[in-house]
Amino acid sequence: MSSDAYPYPVAVSQLGERDSREAQNTRAVRWLLDQPGGPVAVVTPRRTFEGQSLKRLVDLPGTAHLTWRGLFASSLAGHRVLYAWPDREHLNELWGVEADALVVVEWGAAETTSWIEDANPSRLLPSATVPPSTEAPGLPALTPLANGVGEILESIAEWAAGYDTGLKWNEEDKLKADMMNRPERWAPVTVEQVRAKCRELRMRPDDIETIVGFVERRKQGHRFRVTSTYRDFHFN
Repeated sequence: MSSDAYPYPVAVSQLGERDSREAQNTRAVRWLLDQPGGPVAVVTPRRTFEGQSLKRLVDLPGTAHLTWRGLFASSLAGHRVLYAWPDREHLNELWGVEADALVVVEWGAAETTSWIEDANPSRLLPSATVPPSTEAPGLPALTPLANGVGEILESIAEWAAGYDTGLKWNEEDKLKADMMNRPERWAPVTVEQVRAKCRELRMRPDDIETIVGFVERRKQGHRFRVTSTYRDFHFN
């Protein structure tokens, strides 16, 4: 079952017990070449990398080899993509990209956990391929956030959904101003509660990281600079 953000074949090649990085890479390559679609694009952190199967794929005629430096995720549209060892930031950038197929070669579970929950990929393991879940993706029911914070996040999610690029600067300023002007509103709400609510609202990963980052910084005592237009703003 595809997710809303990834309505095309998606897989993740994971390292198993008594496995090797080369075998992990090979599973990803085989899966990708079995998928129909446009030309192949391979993304690696740098131009040089280890892995014979990946190097053979890069050397195939028509394969594009891209690196993190200067990469625009939108350029992957219409391609069958092998993304090797991305961190969470680069995985977040794949949200909404109209690829034909995508396989991620996982380096560590800490980087991919949230992405796997969002993308619902096939899992390529040494002994088997685990297909995507057929159940509609969902998160546990959450306790309503205190002081109207949940309603604020719902409004922000609605605003962000109207833009291809997510939150605008003025919406970020409104949120920062409310955190400054109504500190008692945010005091009892934890960072993880905010993250969970944003994920429940199916916000873009980059927007979630932005909002969570604001909450973390305020709880650490950071003061925000807000433009004069919104300096005195607070949500009702």
